[in-house]
Amino acid sequence: MPSYRVTITIGRLAPGVKPDEVLPAAAEAAAEFATVEASDVSVVRGAARITVRFAEDDDEIALAIGGQVVARTSALAEPVAWAITVREGGRWYPVG
Repeated sequence: MPSYRVTITIGRLAPGVKPDEVLPAAAEAAAEFATVEASDVSVVRGAARITVRFAEDDDEIALAIGGQVVARTSALAEPVAWAITVREGGRWYPVG
């Protein structure tokens, strides 16, 4: 089964949202539809970036799951940029 990931660069948090609430909510959004393999937060060029990796059989379904993760995240924080990628061999490629 292919491995996908949704990566979101996070901007401003919504009022009252704590930084440590964003990643678990994003992972829970993916877990509603797929097996979550990993989730992580990092800082890239001074910006927070969350990544949720999940397993799925189909690109279209993976895009829908990624969209759900972005939508859930946008209720808590501003998604400045995001991408959905699929792992082929040892590399990640854009889906879509």
